[in-house]
Amino acid sequence: MYPTKSEKRCQPYKRILLKLSGEALAGQSGFGIDTDILNEISKEIEDIHNSGVEIAIVLGGGNIFRGIKGATAGMDRASADYMGMLATVLNCLALQDALERRNVHTRVQSAIEMQELAEPYIRRKAVRHLEKQRVVIFGAGTGNPYFTTDTTAALRAMEVSAEVVIKATKVDYVYDADPEKVPNAKPFETLTYLDVLSKGLKVMDSTAISLCMDNQLPIVVFNLHERNALKRLVAGEAIGTLVKG
Repeated sequence: MYPTKSEKRCQPYKRILLKLSGEALAGQSGFGIDTDILNEISKEIEDIHNSGVEIAIVLGGGNIFRGIKGATAGMDRASADYMGMLATVLNCLALQDALERRNVHTRVQSAIEMQELAEPYIRRKAVRHLEKQRVVIFGAGTGNPYFTTDTTAALRAMEVSAEVVIKATKVDYVYDADPEKVPNAKPFETLTYLDVLSKGLKVMDSTAISLCMDNQLPIVVFNLHERNALKRLVAGEAIGTLVKG
């Protein structure tokens, strides 16, 4: 039995790390940035920001360039990953612009130094921005090839003492199979980290899951496109799938 949307799962979160894929910004086209989707996401973030929640964000770059695909096409993996990191910064700047047009004070911090565009990533400075109710967007992954933005999300969440990693997807729950291909795929309300690893479920990559498991950092997977889902989730409602110990 799955909880109704009104049921409480936990106390309201005070500081979160929101993980957005690059594809989330692309909409139906699958490539580039859909301004309608960008505005929809920025409105959801504005709503929870105005409620007093401290928000850190990690963005992927798959809507512009995906490093692994570049590697499989014959490109050196490290070079492809660096290109992917630059793609994430483009998305960060687009989201920053959308948020600041809503009067949400925002800072972009990059793991690769590019001082004309973003601050360098400094943990203590990021925490201070959050304390001052600024949204902090982390770009360029970890700054190292071979690490995904899922791993970046787990790492940054722990560094800034976020209470949860919230991963936005296009489905309501984590399923045991692709629900778009398997009509009777089973949804999960809760999972353990070991469940995710042993079943090979596509929540986050194994490095990210292991980091969260080692540090008992919960993960919630939810449908980004369900209206007000993020706001209700942050308020403590039982939205999506919770992954914990």
